[in-house]
Amino acid sequence: MSGPAAPAAKRLILLVDDDVLILGLLGKFLQLAGYEVRIATSGAMALAMLAESGRVPDLALLDVSMPGMSGLELAERLHADGDIPVMFLSGNDDQATVRQAIDGGAVGYLVKPVDTARIAPSVQAALARADELRQLRGNEGRLTLALQQGREVGMAVGVLMERHRTDRDSAFQMLREHARSHQRKLNDVAAELLAAAEALNFADPRLGPRRERK
Repeated sequence: MSGPAAPAAKRLILLVDDDVLILGLLGKFLQLAGYEVRIATSGAMALAMLAESGRVPDLALLDVSMPGMSGLELAERLHADGDIPVMFLSGNDDQATVRQAIDGGAVGYLVKPVDTARIAPSVQAALARADELRQLRGNEGRLTLALQQGREVGMAVGVLMERHRTDRDSAFQMLREHARSHQRKLNDVAAELLAAAEALNFADPRLGPRRERK
């Protein structure tokens, strides 16, 4: 019999604030809520910590106003380096600050002084939003790839129609049979055919698709 399943890893929250009292408060309540927490008192410290640990946080909770690198600047670095979702913490709730946070890709926003009863629910909601966005990006990526691959097959069929003076169905069957006989994916064969046709046309433009005479 197999042993008991390993417990699921706790979700990791990165806290960055130059106020150590705020860090202690947030860290305590998030650990009680079942999260793993890492803290940093500056943007530079947070980046160094991430580079050393190698583990990507599930969410970064950043103070907007910090000396040196601001939370907004740090958010840009986190998005560029690892697409880490961010939630902002600020003493201001004016529209300009909130708009900056939204433009910075925030999935949540907490206002100081922090209501301790809202810490865990707010982080949970931010994580859920981040998961939704990640799934949407994944679906969009798969759709883009499928559309691209579909275009490649269609273009390859067009090349075969031109080269062999045949109809679309026959050209597609030709492409599919070639893929099957060589035990290869249809999209891979189509991509190679297009690359070969492009190279051939580049070497001798006269071999390109013939235009119909008017």
